[in-house]
Amino acid sequence: MTEGPLIVQSDKTLLLEVDNPQGKECRRAIAPFAELERAPEHIHTYRLTPLGLWNARAAGHDAEQVVDTLIRYSKYPVPHALLVDVAETMSRYGRMQVNNHPVHGLVLQALDEAVLEEVLRSKKVAPLLGARVDQTTVIVHPSERGHLKQALIKLGWPAEDVAGYVDGERHAIGLITDDWQPRPYQQEAAEGFWHGGSGVVVLPCGAGKTIVGALAMTLAQATTLILVTNTVAARQWRSELLKRTTLTADEIGEYSGAKKEIRPVTIATYQVMTTKRQGIYPHLDVFDSRDWGLIIYDEVHLLPAPIFRFTADIQSRRRLGLTATLVREDGRESDVFSLIGPKRYDAPWKDIENQGYIAPADCIEVRITLPDSDRMTYAMAEKEDKYRLAASAPEKNRLVEEIIAHHQDDRILVIGQYLDQLAELGEHLDAPIITGATPVKERERLFAAFRVGEIKLLVVSKVANFSIDLPEAAVAIQVSGTFGSRQEEAQRLGRILRPKADGRTAHFYSIVTRDTVDADFAQHRQRFLAEQGYTYRIIDADDIHSGKWEAV
Repeated sequence: MTEGPLIVQSDKTLLLEVDNPQGKECRRAIAPFAELERAPEHIHTYRLTPLGLWNARAAGHDAEQVVDTLIRYSKYPVPHALLVDVAETMSRYGRMQVNNHPVHGLVLQALDEAVLEEVLRSKKVAPLLGARVDQTTVIVHPSERGHLKQALIKLGWPAEDVAGYVDGERHAIGLITDDWQPRPYQQEAAEGFWHGGSGVVVLPCGAGKTIVGALAMTLAQATTLILVTNTVAARQWRSELLKRTTLTADEIGEYSGAKKEIRPVTIATYQVMTTKRQGIYPHLDVFDSRDWGLIIYDEVHLLPAPIFRFTADIQSRRRLGLTATLVREDGRESDVFSLIGPKRYDAPWKDIENQGYIAPADCIEVRITLPDSDRMTYAMAEKEDKYRLAASAPEKNRLVEEIIAHHQDDRILVIGQYLDQLAELGEHLDAPIITGATPVKERERLFAAFRVGEIKLLVVSKVANFSIDLPEAAVAIQVSGTFGSRQEEAQRLGRILRPKADGRTAHFYSIVTRDTVDADFAQHRQRFLAEQGYTYRIIDADDIHSGKWEAV
Protein backbone atom coordinates (compact mmCIF):
# COMPACT_ATOMS: atom_id res chain seq x y z
CA MET A 1 0.00 0.00 0.00
CA THR A 2 1.26 3.52 -0.91
CA GLU A 3 0.07 6.95 0.10
CA GLY A 4 -1.36 7.70 -3.34
CA PRO A 5 -4.57 9.74 -3.62
CA LEU A 6 -6.41 7.33 -5.95
CA ILE A 7 -8.39 4.14 -5.44
CA VAL A 8 -8.91 2.31 -8.76
CA GLN A 9 -11.83 -0.11 -8.66
CA SER A 10 -12.67 -3.00 -10.96
CA ASP A 11 -16.00 -1.42 -11.96
CA LYS A 12 -13.96 1.35 -13.68
CA THR A 13 -14.61 3.95 -10.99
CA LEU A 14 -11.73 6.01 -9.64
CA LEU A 15 -11.97 7.51 -6.15
CA LEU A 16 -9.78 10.59 -5.72
CA GLU A 17 -8.89 11.81 -2.22
CA VAL A 18 -9.08 15.57 -2.75
CA ASP A 19 -7.04 16.63 0.29
CA ASN A 20 -4.16 14.23 -0.38
CA PRO A 21 -0.86 16.09 -1.04
CA GLN A 22 -0.84 14.55 -4.52
CA GLY A 23 -4.56 15.19 -5.10
CA LYS A 24 -4.28 18.17 -7.48
CA GLU A 25 -1.43 16.58 -9.43
CA CYS A 26 -3.44 13.36 -9.81
CA ARG A 27 -6.57 15.21 -10.91
CA ARG A 28 -4.62 16.89 -13.72
CA ALA A 29 -3.09 13.56 -14.75
CA ILE A 30 -6.40 11.66 -15.03
CA ALA A 31 -8.44 14.54 -16.53
CA PRO A 32 -7.57 13.68 -20.18
CA PHE A 33 -9.18 10.23 -19.95
CA ALA A 34 -11.53 10.05 -16.93
CA GLU A 35 -14.95 11.67 -16.44
CA LEU A 36 -15.99 13.13 -13.10
CA GLU A 37 -19.28 11.69 -11.81
CA ARG A 38 -19.61 12.99 -8.24
CA ALA A 39 -17.76 15.72 -6.38
CA PRO A 40 -18.63 16.02 -2.69
CA GLU A 41 -16.17 17.61 -0.28
CA HIS A 42 -13.48 14.97 0.24
CA ILE A 43 -13.72 12.08 -2.26
CA HIS A 44 -14.39 12.69 -5.95
CA THR A 45 -15.63 9.82 -8.11
CA TYR A 46 -14.42 9.50 -11.70
CA ARG A 47 -15.30 6.85 -14.29
CA LEU A 48 -13.38 5.36 -17.19
CA THR A 49 -15.59 5.28 -20.29
CA PRO A 50 -14.83 4.09 -23.82
CA LEU A 51 -15.46 7.57 -25.27
CA GLY A 52 -13.16 9.18 -22.73
CA LEU A 53 -10.40 6.70 -23.53
CA TRP A 54 -10.90 7.10 -27.29
CA ASN A 55 -10.75 10.89 -27.01
CA ALA A 56 -7.51 10.52 -25.07
CA ARG A 57 -6.16 8.17 -27.73
CA ALA A 58 -7.07 10.58 -30.54
CA ALA A 59 -5.40 13.43 -28.62
CA GLY A 60 -2.12 11.49 -28.55
CA HIS A 61 -2.28 9.66 -25.20
CA ASP A 62 -1.57 5.95 -25.47
CA ALA A 63 -2.68 3.08 -23.25
CA GLU A 64 0.74 2.82 -21.63
CA GLN A 65 0.50 6.41 -20.38
CA VAL A 66 -2.98 5.82 -18.96
CA VAL A 67 -1.94 2.59 -17.25
CA ASP A 68 1.21 4.22 -15.82
CA THR A 69 -0.90 7.10 -14.44
CA LEU A 70 -3.34 4.75 -12.72
CA ILE A 71 -0.53 2.66 -11.18
CA ARG A 72 1.52 5.69 -10.13
CA TYR A 73 -1.26 7.39 -8.14
CA SER A 74 -3.18 4.37 -6.85
CA LYS A 75 -3.20 3.73 -3.11
CA TYR A 76 -3.78 -0.01 -3.68
CA PRO A 77 -2.76 -2.43 -6.44
CA VAL A 78 -4.77 -1.71 -9.58
CA PRO A 79 -6.99 -4.63 -10.70
CA HIS A 80 -5.16 -6.36 -13.54
CA ALA A 81 -8.39 -6.96 -15.47
CA LEU A 82 -9.07 -3.21 -15.54
CA LEU A 83 -5.61 -2.45 -16.96
CA VAL A 84 -6.16 -5.05 -19.67
CA ASP A 85 -9.58 -3.53 -20.43
CA VAL A 86 -8.09 -0.01 -20.71
CA ALA A 87 -5.46 -1.23 -23.18
CA GLU A 88 -7.99 -3.18 -25.24
CA THR A 89 -10.53 -0.33 -25.30
CA MET A 90 -7.95 2.21 -26.46
CA SER A 91 -6.67 -0.22 -29.10
CA ARG A 92 -10.13 -0.22 -30.71
CA TYR A 93 -9.64 3.34 -31.92
CA GLY A 94 -8.14 3.31 -35.41
CA ARG A 95 -8.43 -0.43 -36.11
CA MET A 96 -10.90 0.79 -38.76
CA GLN A 97 -9.77 3.65 -40.99
CA VAL A 98 -11.65 5.77 -43.50
CA ASN A 99 -9.11 6.40 -46.24
CA ASN A 100 -8.67 7.40 -49.88
CA HIS A 101 -7.76 4.60 -52.30
CA PRO A 102 -5.83 5.61 -55.46
CA VAL A 103 -8.26 3.65 -57.66
CA HIS A 104 -11.50 3.21 -55.75
CA GLY A 105 -11.75 6.55 -53.95
CA LEU A 106 -13.22 6.56 -50.44
CA VAL A 107 -12.76 3.22 -48.66
CA LEU A 108 -13.00 1.61 -45.24
CA GLN A 109 -9.75 -0.13 -44.40
CA ALA A 110 -9.37 -2.57 -41.52
CA LEU A 111 -6.13 -3.20 -39.71
CA ASP A 112 -7.86 -6.32 -38.40
CA GLU A 113 -9.70 -8.50 -40.92
CA ALA A 114 -11.88 -10.13 -38.24
CA VAL A 115 -13.17 -6.71 -37.14
CA LEU A 116 -14.15 -5.90 -40.71
CA GLU A 117 -16.10 -9.14 -40.94
CA GLU A 118 -17.87 -8.22 -37.71
CA VAL A 119 -18.94 -4.75 -38.83
CA LEU A 120 -20.00 -5.92 -42.28
CA ARG A 121 -22.63 -8.04 -40.58
CA SER A 122 -24.20 -4.99 -38.96
CA LYS A 123 -27.51 -4.00 -40.53
CA LYS A 124 -26.65 -0.35 -39.85
CA VAL A 125 -23.25 -0.50 -41.58
CA ALA A 126 -23.91 -2.68 -44.65
CA PRO A 127 -26.08 -0.12 -46.56
CA LEU A 128 -23.34 2.50 -46.24
CA LEU A 129 -20.74 0.40 -48.08
CA GLY A 130 -20.15 -0.64 -51.65
CA ALA A 131 -18.14 -3.45 -53.18
CA ARG A 132 -15.32 -5.22 -51.39
CA VAL A 133 -11.90 -4.42 -52.84
CA ASP A 134 -9.91 -7.06 -50.94
CA GLN A 135 -9.88 -8.86 -47.60
CA THR A 136 -9.40 -5.66 -45.59
CA THR A 137 -10.86 -2.94 -47.84
CA VAL A 138 -14.44 -1.98 -48.76
CA ILE A 139 -15.64 0.94 -50.87
CA VAL A 140 -17.59 3.65 -49.02
CA HIS A 141 -20.26 5.75 -50.68
CA PRO A 142 -18.80 9.31 -50.38
CA SER A 143 -22.09 10.71 -49.07
CA GLU A 144 -22.02 8.16 -46.22
CA ARG A 145 -18.64 9.06 -44.71
CA GLY A 146 -20.16 10.67 -41.61
CA HIS A 147 -23.00 8.18 -41.21
CA LEU A 148 -20.46 5.33 -41.36
CA LYS A 149 -18.37 6.86 -38.56
CA GLN A 150 -21.51 7.31 -36.46
CA ALA A 151 -22.48 3.67 -36.98
CA LEU A 152 -18.98 2.35 -36.24
CA ILE A 153 -18.62 4.20 -32.94
CA LYS A 154 -21.94 2.75 -31.81
CA LEU A 155 -20.54 -0.71 -32.57
CA GLY A 156 -17.51 0.05 -30.43
CA TRP A 157 -15.07 0.44 -33.32
CA PRO A 158 -14.43 4.19 -33.70
CA ALA A 159 -12.87 4.84 -37.09
CA GLU A 160 -9.88 7.07 -37.63
CA ASP A 161 -10.62 9.33 -40.59
CA VAL A 162 -7.46 9.79 -42.67
CA ALA A 163 -9.20 10.33 -46.01
CA GLY A 164 -8.21 13.99 -46.14
CA TYR A 165 -10.20 17.07 -47.05
CA VAL A 166 -10.98 19.31 -49.99
CA ASP A 167 -9.16 22.64 -49.88
CA GLY A 168 -12.29 24.61 -50.70
CA GLU A 169 -12.33 28.02 -52.33
CA ARG A 170 -9.10 29.85 -51.59
CA HIS A 171 -9.37 33.11 -49.66
CA ALA A 172 -6.39 34.97 -48.19
CA ILE A 173 -6.64 35.62 -44.44
CA GLY A 174 -3.79 37.03 -42.35
CA LEU A 175 -3.33 38.16 -38.76
CA ILE A 176 -2.83 41.77 -37.64
CA THR A 177 -0.55 41.55 -34.61
CA ASP A 178 0.57 45.17 -34.17
CA ASP A 179 -0.43 45.34 -30.51
CA TRP A 180 -0.99 41.71 -29.50
CA GLN A 181 0.31 38.17 -30.03
CA PRO A 182 -1.56 34.86 -29.88
CA ARG A 183 -1.05 33.12 -26.56
CA PRO A 184 1.06 29.94 -26.69
CA TYR A 185 -1.90 27.66 -25.89
CA GLN A 186 -4.02 29.32 -28.61
CA GLN A 187 -1.29 28.61 -31.17
CA GLU A 188 -0.92 25.03 -29.92
CA ALA A 189 -4.68 24.49 -30.07
CA ALA A 190 -4.96 25.76 -33.67
CA GLU A 191 -1.98 23.70 -34.81
CA GLY A 192 -3.26 20.61 -32.98
CA PHE A 193 -6.55 20.96 -34.84
CA TRP A 194 -4.88 21.58 -38.19
CA HIS A 195 -2.55 18.58 -37.97
CA GLY A 196 -5.48 16.39 -36.92
CA GLY A 197 -7.58 17.59 -39.86
CA SER A 198 -10.83 18.06 -37.94
CA GLY A 199 -11.83 17.97 -34.30
CA VAL A 200 -12.65 19.85 -31.13
CA VAL A 201 -10.64 22.36 -29.11
CA VAL A 202 -11.65 22.62 -25.44
CA LEU A 203 -10.68 25.85 -23.67
CA PRO A 204 -12.12 27.70 -20.67
CA CYS A 205 -14.60 30.52 -21.18
CA GLY A 206 -12.63 33.73 -21.45
CA ALA A 207 -9.52 32.00 -22.79
CA GLY A 208 -9.96 33.33 -26.33
CA LYS A 209 -11.55 30.55 -28.37
CA THR A 210 -12.36 33.11 -31.10
CA ILE A 211 -8.62 33.67 -31.55
CA VAL A 212 -8.16 29.92 -32.03
CA GLY A 213 -10.82 30.09 -34.75
CA ALA A 214 -9.02 33.03 -36.41
CA LEU A 215 -5.70 31.16 -36.29
CA ALA A 216 -7.34 28.11 -37.89
CA MET A 217 -8.67 30.38 -40.65
CA THR A 218 -5.16 31.68 -41.36
CA LEU A 219 -3.96 28.08 -41.63
CA ALA A 220 -6.81 27.15 -43.99
CA GLN A 221 -6.54 30.26 -46.21
CA ALA A 222 -10.03 29.45 -47.47
CA THR A 223 -13.64 30.53 -47.35
CA THR A 224 -15.07 29.84 -43.90
CA LEU A 225 -18.53 29.23 -42.49
CA ILE A 226 -18.82 30.01 -38.76
CA LEU A 227 -21.84 28.75 -36.80
CA VAL A 228 -22.65 30.56 -33.53
CA THR A 229 -25.33 30.51 -30.85
CA ASN A 230 -27.07 33.83 -31.50
CA THR A 231 -26.90 37.18 -33.30
CA VAL A 232 -25.02 38.93 -30.48
CA ALA A 233 -22.34 36.23 -30.66
CA ALA A 234 -22.24 36.60 -34.47
CA ARG A 235 -21.51 40.30 -34.16
CA GLN A 236 -18.86 39.72 -31.51
CA TRP A 237 -17.14 37.24 -33.84
CA ARG A 238 -17.33 39.79 -36.67
CA SER A 239 -15.86 42.54 -34.49
CA GLU A 240 -13.04 40.30 -33.30
CA LEU A 241 -12.17 39.14 -36.83
CA LEU A 242 -12.10 42.74 -38.11
CA LYS A 243 -9.76 43.67 -35.26
CA ARG A 244 -7.45 40.64 -35.37
CA THR A 245 -7.28 39.68 -39.07
CA THR A 246 -6.84 41.26 -42.50
CA LEU A 247 -10.50 40.57 -43.33
CA THR A 248 -12.53 43.64 -44.30
CA ALA A 249 -16.17 44.37 -43.49
CA ASP A 250 -17.16 43.49 -47.06
CA GLU A 251 -15.63 40.02 -46.72
CA ILE A 252 -17.65 39.03 -43.63
CA GLY A 253 -21.35 38.21 -43.96
CA GLU A 254 -24.01 37.70 -41.29
CA TYR A 255 -26.65 35.03 -41.82
CA SER A 256 -29.22 35.49 -39.07
CA GLY A 257 -32.86 36.37 -38.55
CA ALA A 258 -32.02 39.97 -39.43
CA LYS A 259 -29.66 39.49 -42.40
CA LYS A 260 -29.00 36.87 -45.08
CA GLU A 261 -25.51 37.66 -46.39
CA ILE A 262 -23.25 35.05 -47.99
CA ARG A 263 -19.64 36.27 -48.11
CA PRO A 264 -16.19 34.58 -48.18
CA VAL A 265 -16.47 34.42 -44.38
CA THR A 266 -20.08 33.91 -43.30
CA ILE A 267 -21.24 33.87 -39.68
CA ALA A 268 -24.58 32.07 -39.26
CA THR A 269 -26.66 31.42 -36.15
CA TYR A 270 -27.79 27.95 -35.11
CA GLN A 271 -31.29 29.36 -34.64
CA VAL A 272 -31.79 30.51 -38.24
CA MET A 273 -30.06 27.40 -39.64
CA THR A 274 -32.52 25.14 -37.82
CA THR A 275 -35.66 27.13 -38.67
CA LYS A 276 -38.14 24.64 -40.13
CA ARG A 277 -40.79 25.46 -42.74
CA GLN A 278 -43.26 22.96 -44.13
CA GLY A 279 -41.16 20.09 -42.85
CA ILE A 280 -37.83 21.24 -44.32
CA TYR A 281 -34.87 23.32 -43.17
CA PRO A 282 -34.46 25.86 -46.01
CA HIS A 283 -31.43 27.63 -44.52
CA LEU A 284 -29.29 24.48 -44.36
CA ASP A 285 -28.56 25.29 -48.01
CA VAL A 286 -25.94 27.71 -46.61
CA PHE A 287 -23.68 24.66 -46.22
CA ASP A 288 -23.79 24.27 -50.01
CA SER A 289 -23.81 27.96 -50.93
CA ARG A 290 -20.02 28.14 -51.35
CA ASP A 291 -17.11 25.77 -51.65
CA TRP A 292 -16.21 26.18 -47.97
CA GLY A 293 -12.68 25.22 -46.94
CA LEU A 294 -13.38 25.39 -43.20
CA ILE A 295 -16.48 25.16 -41.00
CA ILE A 296 -16.24 26.39 -37.40
CA TYR A 297 -18.83 25.32 -34.82
CA ASP A 298 -18.79 27.71 -31.85
CA GLU A 299 -20.13 26.23 -28.57
CA VAL A 300 -20.12 22.82 -30.25
CA HIS A 301 -21.64 21.18 -27.17
CA LEU A 302 -24.91 22.93 -28.14
CA LEU A 303 -24.96 21.68 -31.73
CA PRO A 304 -28.64 21.07 -32.69
CA ALA A 305 -29.74 17.75 -34.19
CA PRO A 306 -30.43 19.13 -37.72
CA ILE A 307 -26.88 20.48 -37.89
CA PHE A 308 -25.58 17.04 -36.88
CA ARG A 309 -27.52 15.50 -39.74
CA PHE A 310 -26.14 17.90 -42.31
CA THR A 311 -22.61 17.69 -40.91
CA ALA A 312 -22.71 13.95 -41.63
CA ASP A 313 -22.98 14.86 -45.33
CA ILE A 314 -20.01 17.28 -45.45
CA GLN A 315 -17.20 15.19 -44.02
CA SER A 316 -14.81 16.26 -46.77
CA ARG A 317 -14.74 19.79 -45.26
CA ARG A 318 -12.39 20.61 -42.40
CA ARG A 319 -14.42 21.09 -39.22
CA LEU A 320 -13.37 22.84 -36.01
CA GLY A 321 -15.51 22.65 -32.87
CA LEU A 322 -14.89 25.16 -30.08
CA THR A 323 -16.22 24.67 -26.56
CA ALA A 324 -15.51 25.05 -22.87
CA THR A 325 -16.90 21.58 -22.15
CA LEU A 326 -17.58 18.45 -24.16
CA VAL A 327 -20.46 17.65 -21.79
CA ARG A 328 -23.79 17.40 -23.63
CA GLU A 329 -26.93 17.04 -21.59
CA ASP A 330 -28.55 14.97 -24.38
CA GLY A 331 -25.81 12.31 -24.27
CA ARG A 332 -24.72 12.86 -27.89
CA GLU A 333 -21.01 13.23 -27.16
CA SER A 334 -20.28 10.32 -29.51
CA ASP A 335 -21.87 12.27 -32.40
CA VAL A 336 -19.51 15.19 -31.74
CA PHE A 337 -16.62 12.69 -31.76
CA SER A 338 -17.64 11.00 -35.00
CA LEU A 339 -19.00 13.97 -37.00
CA ILE A 340 -16.98 17.01 -35.88
CA GLY A 341 -13.96 15.02 -34.79
CA PRO A 342 -12.18 13.89 -31.62
CA LYS A 343 -10.73 16.22 -29.03
CA ARG A 344 -7.54 17.74 -30.48
CA TYR A 345 -6.62 20.08 -27.63
CA ASP A 346 -7.76 20.48 -24.04
CA ALA A 347 -6.36 22.97 -21.53
CA PRO A 348 -7.47 22.58 -17.90
CA TRP A 349 -9.07 25.76 -16.56
CA LYS A 350 -6.73 25.99 -13.58
CA ASP A 351 -3.65 25.73 -15.82
CA ILE A 352 -4.85 28.74 -17.85
CA GLU A 353 -5.67 30.56 -14.60
CA ASN A 354 -2.18 29.87 -13.23
CA GLN A 355 -0.71 31.45 -16.38
CA GLY A 356 -2.75 34.60 -15.68
CA TYR A 357 -4.93 34.35 -18.77
CA ILE A 358 -8.23 33.92 -16.89
CA ALA A 359 -9.22 35.33 -13.53
CA PRO A 360 -9.09 33.24 -10.34
CA ALA A 361 -12.59 32.50 -9.08
CA ASP A 362 -14.14 32.07 -5.65
CA CYS A 363 -17.21 29.79 -5.92
CA ILE A 364 -19.73 30.05 -3.09
CA GLU A 365 -22.95 28.11 -2.58
CA VAL A 366 -25.35 29.99 -0.32
CA ARG A 367 -28.01 27.74 1.21
CA ILE A 368 -31.41 29.00 2.26
CA THR A 369 -34.24 27.25 4.09
CA LEU A 370 -37.87 27.51 3.01
CA PRO A 371 -40.22 28.92 5.65
CA ASP A 372 -42.61 26.32 7.10
CA SER A 373 -45.57 27.54 5.02
CA ASP A 374 -43.58 27.30 1.77
CA ARG A 375 -42.16 23.92 2.77
CA MET A 376 -45.67 22.54 3.00
CA THR A 377 -46.57 24.02 -0.41
CA TYR A 378 -43.40 22.43 -1.85
CA ALA A 379 -44.13 19.05 -0.22
CA MET A 380 -47.61 18.92 -1.75
CA ALA A 381 -46.61 20.19 -5.21
CA GLU A 382 -46.57 18.06 -8.33
CA LYS A 383 -43.15 16.78 -9.34
CA GLU A 384 -42.88 19.09 -12.35
CA ASP A 385 -43.59 22.16 -10.16
CA LYS A 386 -41.14 21.43 -7.36
CA TYR A 387 -38.03 22.90 -8.96
CA ARG A 388 -39.73 26.17 -9.93
CA LEU A 389 -41.02 26.57 -6.35
CA ALA A 390 -37.62 25.84 -4.80
CA ALA A 391 -35.59 27.83 -7.33
CA SER A 392 -37.86 30.88 -7.12
CA ALA A 393 -38.03 31.10 -3.32
CA PRO A 394 -38.69 34.76 -2.35
CA GLU A 395 -35.87 34.65 0.21
CA LYS A 396 -33.42 34.64 -2.72
CA ASN A 397 -34.34 38.24 -3.60
CA ARG A 398 -33.17 39.58 -0.23
CA LEU A 399 -29.97 37.55 -0.43
CA VAL A 400 -29.16 38.86 -3.90
CA GLU A 401 -29.59 42.42 -2.62
CA GLU A 402 -27.23 41.81 0.30
CA ILE A 403 -24.56 40.17 -1.89
CA ILE A 404 -24.76 43.08 -4.33
CA ALA A 405 -24.27 45.53 -1.46
CA HIS A 406 -21.09 43.66 -0.52
CA HIS A 407 -19.75 44.07 -4.07
CA GLN A 408 -20.97 47.60 -4.78
CA ASP A 409 -17.78 48.57 -6.64
CA ASP A 410 -17.96 45.57 -9.02
CA ARG A 411 -19.91 44.90 -12.19
CA ILE A 412 -22.44 42.19 -11.43
CA LEU A 413 -24.61 39.72 -13.36
CA VAL A 414 -27.69 38.19 -11.73
CA ILE A 415 -28.50 35.05 -13.72
CA GLY A 416 -31.65 32.92 -13.68
CA GLN A 417 -33.90 30.55 -15.53
CA TYR A 418 -37.46 31.70 -14.83
CA LEU A 419 -38.67 34.89 -16.51
CA ASP A 420 -41.16 35.85 -13.78
CA GLN A 421 -38.39 35.47 -11.18
CA LEU A 422 -36.08 37.67 -13.27
CA ALA A 423 -38.79 40.30 -13.77
CA GLU A 424 -39.36 40.43 -10.01
CA LEU A 425 -35.60 40.71 -9.38
CA GLY A 426 -35.21 43.43 -12.01
CA GLU A 427 -37.95 45.48 -10.37
CA HIS A 428 -36.64 44.77 -6.86
CA LEU A 429 -33.08 45.79 -7.80
CA ASP A 430 -34.07 48.55 -10.26
CA ALA A 431 -31.86 46.86 -12.85
CA PRO A 432 -32.27 46.29 -16.61
CA ILE A 433 -33.27 42.76 -17.70
CA ILE A 434 -32.04 40.85 -20.75
CA THR A 435 -34.04 37.80 -21.88
CA GLY A 436 -34.74 36.04 -25.16
CA ALA A 437 -37.51 38.58 -25.80
CA THR A 438 -35.10 41.54 -25.60
CA PRO A 439 -34.43 42.88 -29.14
CA VAL A 440 -30.87 42.33 -30.36
CA LYS A 441 -30.17 46.08 -30.63
CA GLU A 442 -31.30 46.61 -27.03
CA ARG A 443 -29.17 43.68 -25.84
CA GLU A 444 -26.15 45.12 -27.59
CA ARG A 445 -26.82 48.57 -26.10
CA LEU A 446 -27.09 47.19 -22.57
CA PHE A 447 -24.01 44.96 -22.91
CA ALA A 448 -22.02 47.93 -24.31
CA ALA A 449 -23.13 50.14 -21.39
CA PHE A 450 -22.11 47.38 -18.97
CA ARG A 451 -18.68 47.03 -20.58
CA VAL A 452 -17.84 50.72 -20.14
CA GLY A 453 -19.31 50.91 -16.62
CA GLU A 454 -22.39 53.05 -17.34
CA ILE A 455 -24.43 50.11 -16.02
CA LYS A 456 -22.98 48.04 -13.18
CA LEU A 457 -25.80 45.53 -12.70
CA LEU A 458 -27.64 43.37 -15.23
CA VAL A 459 -30.32 40.73 -14.65
CA VAL A 460 -29.97 38.13 -17.41
CA SER A 461 -31.61 34.89 -18.53
CA LYS A 462 -29.88 31.96 -20.21
CA VAL A 463 -29.37 34.07 -23.37
CA ALA A 464 -26.27 35.42 -21.61
CA ASN A 465 -24.82 31.95 -21.00
CA PHE A 466 -22.98 31.79 -24.29
CA SER A 467 -20.43 33.77 -26.27
CA ILE A 468 -21.03 37.08 -24.52
CA ASP A 469 -17.84 39.06 -24.00
CA LEU A 470 -18.09 41.08 -20.77
CA PRO A 471 -14.47 41.47 -19.66
CA GLU A 472 -15.15 43.54 -16.53
CA ALA A 473 -17.94 41.34 -15.12
CA ALA A 474 -16.51 40.30 -11.77
CA VAL A 475 -19.48 38.86 -9.87
CA ALA A 476 -22.19 36.42 -10.98
CA ILE A 477 -25.14 35.53 -8.75
CA GLN A 478 -27.05 32.47 -9.94
CA VAL A 479 -30.59 32.20 -8.60
CA SER A 480 -31.86 29.36 -10.80
CA GLY A 481 -30.70 27.24 -13.71
CA THR A 482 -31.60 24.68 -16.33
CA PHE A 483 -32.11 21.84 -13.86
CA GLY A 484 -28.81 19.93 -13.37
CA SER A 485 -26.98 21.25 -16.43
CA ARG A 486 -23.21 20.94 -15.98
CA GLN A 487 -22.51 22.76 -19.24
CA GLU A 488 -24.59 25.74 -18.11
CA GLU A 489 -22.70 25.96 -14.81
CA ALA A 490 -19.43 26.10 -16.75
CA GLN A 491 -20.75 28.75 -19.14
CA ARG A 492 -22.10 30.93 -16.33
CA LEU A 493 -18.84 30.87 -14.41
CA GLY A 494 -17.18 31.69 -17.71
CA ARG A 495 -19.02 35.02 -17.93
CA ILE A 496 -16.75 36.40 -15.17
CA LEU A 497 -13.41 34.73 -15.95
CA ARG A 498 -11.93 37.37 -18.23
CA PRO A 499 -8.77 38.57 -16.44
CA LYS A 500 -9.37 41.82 -14.54
CA ALA A 501 -7.16 44.84 -15.10
CA ASP A 502 -6.18 44.88 -11.43
CA GLY A 503 -5.83 41.06 -11.15
CA ARG A 504 -8.68 40.69 -8.66
CA THR A 505 -10.59 37.48 -8.01
CA ALA A 506 -14.00 36.84 -9.62
CA HIS A 507 -16.90 35.69 -7.43
CA PHE A 508 -19.54 33.14 -8.45
CA TYR A 509 -22.50 32.73 -6.10
CA SER A 510 -25.12 30.04 -6.44
CA ILE A 511 -28.15 30.48 -4.16
CA VAL A 512 -29.68 27.09 -3.40
CA THR A 513 -32.74 25.99 -1.41
CA ARG A 514 -31.75 23.15 0.92
CA ASP A 515 -33.79 19.94 1.30
CA THR A 516 -35.27 20.37 -2.19
CA VAL A 517 -34.53 19.34 -5.78
CA ASP A 518 -32.80 22.73 -6.11
CA ALA A 519 -30.00 21.34 -3.90
CA ASP A 520 -29.94 18.03 -5.81
CA PHE A 521 -29.58 19.81 -9.14
CA ALA A 522 -26.91 22.14 -7.73
CA GLN A 523 -24.75 19.19 -6.73
CA HIS A 524 -25.02 17.76 -10.24
CA ARG A 525 -24.32 21.13 -11.88
CA GLN A 526 -21.12 21.59 -9.91
CA ARG A 527 -19.51 18.38 -11.15
CA PHE A 528 -17.87 19.91 -14.18
CA LEU A 529 -16.33 22.78 -12.25
CA ALA A 530 -15.05 20.37 -9.62
CA GLU A 531 -13.39 18.42 -12.42
CA GLN A 532 -11.61 21.62 -13.44
CA GLY A 533 -10.31 22.13 -9.91
CA TYR A 534 -12.84 24.61 -8.53
CA THR A 535 -14.33 24.03 -5.11
CA TYR A 536 -17.54 25.50 -3.74
CA ARG A 537 -17.49 26.97 -0.28
CA ILE A 538 -20.86 26.36 1.35
CA ILE A 539 -22.25 29.05 3.62
CA ASP A 540 -25.64 29.64 5.20
CA ALA A 541 -27.88 32.56 4.32
CA ASP A 542 -27.76 33.60 7.97
CA ASP A 543 -24.01 34.24 7.62
CA ILE A 544 -24.74 36.82 4.92
CA HIS A 545 -27.65 38.37 6.85
CA SER A 546 -25.49 38.74 9.96
CA GLY A 547 -22.39 39.98 8.12
CA LYS A 548 -20.24 37.14 9.51
CA TRP A 549 -19.10 36.20 6.03
CA GLU A 550 -16.41 37.65 3.84
CA ALA A 551 -15.64 36.86 0.20
CA VAL A 552 -12.13 35.63 -0.48
